[in-house]
Amino acid sequence: MNPSSYFASSYLNARRLYQRSAADTHAYIESHVLPGQRGLEGEELATDVVRLGPHNARRLLVLTSGTHGVEGFCGSAAQVALLHDRPLHALLDKLNVAILVVHAINPYGFSHLSRTNEDNVDLNRNSIDFSKPLPVNPAYDDLHALLVPPQWPPSQQNAAAIAKYIDERGEHAYQQALTIGQYRHADGMFFGGAHATWSTRLLQTLLEKYGAACDSIGWIDFHTGLGPYGHGEKICVGQLGARELQRARAWWGADVTSPLDGTSVAANVAGPVLDTLRRTCTQARTTAIAIEYGTVPLVDMLHRLRADSWVRQHPDADPQQIGAIRAEIRSGFYCEDDVWRGLILGQARAAILQAVMGLSRDGAA
Repeated sequence: MNPSSYFASSYLNARRLYQRSAADTHAYIESHVLPGQRGLEGEELATDVVRLGPHNARRLLVLTSGTHGVEGFCGSAAQVALLHDRPLHALLDKLNVAILVVHAINPYGFSHLSRTNEDNVDLNRNSIDFSKPLPVNPAYDDLHALLVPPQWPPSQQNAAAIAKYIDERGEHAYQQALTIGQYRHADGMFFGGAHATWSTRLLQTLLEKYGAACDSIGWIDFHTGLGPYGHGEKICVGQLGARELQRARAWWGADVTSPLDGTSVAANVAGPVLDTLRRTCTQARTTAIAIEYGTVPLVDMLHRLRADSWVRQHPDADPQQIGAIRAEIRSGFYCEDDVWRGLILGQARAAILQAVMGLSRDGAA
């Protein structure tokens, strides 16, 4: 297949392509339908799961797409390419490693071209213990009223205020204020929620089902939006064990970054989905990364996410304006360029192979 043929134009088409590809491998597809919601085209919304590899394998690699909804175009394509990768399937049997392919963990955001889920929750801020005091983010509190203005495009005064903040404090401070997560403004950006969402609970259920008997579990969560165009930064985030970052660099290379040691383009966010693995499968050695593929410049990307939040708050706005905003959001996280798409697939396959080999060595050790 041509690399571009692994990519789909919408969630609906991505799901169909994933299902056809899984059927071609004679794999069983386990579907979990999101209750009470429909997609942008009126379609059913679901997270679909396929397990590849030996039935008794005690080493498992988890691959997730669509944690941030609209970013699912990239991860879905990497998963579809994997389903067609027969040499890799044979390697799984040889090394006694399994792969759990979780397609569209946030199907609502994927379909509606939004970063957040049906409740405006950022799934990568939702994997926390809600019985404990929630993290606070006073820097976001100061910016909230500016970030999602009453009109779109923002007024000149609003744009000037945002520009002043960035000029005085820098892009990094602006990124930190927005992206580490916040739990006070349900209508705002990077909202972590008030409880575990349907998607987070589903992830925990899947990990309990497929990971309980495993000694070693790896995870790659596919993202887009940050960093140089087409470059896949491998990022270790969350509540890392003492040796997990060391293990990740042994598997994927010395260029694995982490906000914990200041090497990553990403902020040290609260409640990333990867922490669900660490909390759920405590019996296993866990080695988890997100791969973040660059698309557009940082401030431009954050501006499109501001528009995403505005659409959430103004569902009755002019349909043409909403359609134009959604198209801009989509283009900020999925680049319809064969060079970019080729970079995504090449780096994804390399990372998957590195993880499979790392698991085989880890299990042997």
